[in-house]
Amino acid sequence: MSNLDHLFAANQAWVGQMTAQDADFFERLSKQQSPDLLWIGCSDSRVPANQIINTEPGEVFVHRNVANVVVHTDFNLLSVLQYAVDALGVTDVIVCGHYGCGGVRAAVERSRMGLIDNWIRHVVDVRAKHKDALALLDKQEHLNALCELNVIEGVDNVCETTIVKDAWARGQDLTIHGWIYDIADGLLRDLGVSIAGEAQINPMRDAALSRATTWRVIT
Repeated sequence: MSNLDHLFAANQAWVGQMTAQDADFFERLSKQQSPDLLWIGCSDSRVPANQIINTEPGEVFVHRNVANVVVHTDFNLLSVLQYAVDALGVTDVIVCGHYGCGGVRAAVERSRMGLIDNWIRHVVDVRAKHKDALALLDKQEHLNALCELNVIEGVDNVCETTIVKDAWARGQDLTIHGWIYDIADGLLRDLGVSIAGEAQINPMRDAALSRATTWRVIT
């Protein structure tokens, strides 16, 4: 049996550090949760939401899954989205992918890993949808572009949920964003798809898809 005492020691050190900086931090944190952001990201251990955007506990509501997939049959994600929008009243939802995503690579290489192959099938479907444009790219560009396309399709799927459409219909301030993270340099890139209303879905998505399928490094 593995011994994880070092993690409890690290936790105690972190608590000491936080209370030294702010004696009331945990008391205040325990009383409420009021984040403005919902982050939908990848489960990859190298992509921790709070650290990437340098936020404190309580500032970001987070959902993560393999390859940051957004599909309408995922009731886990939909439950998180509804709670974030309807109960917490977040103003921004960020779908964030990352270059070098193992799930995206598996979709391209069609590697067999077991049960997870059924989940990665969603990324395979995104690839098939854009196969003609992706076929013009070299292998690395293909992978990078598919990472971006997976995010853009995810943003589109978030916008098409009844949760988000109902929020917009009642005048709620809510914007859905598509970002990508580069593990190689630690920087986030905006994919140029930020949608704040139903009328913006098609033009913003189409413009972002056009950029992603003529892949280049976004600066």
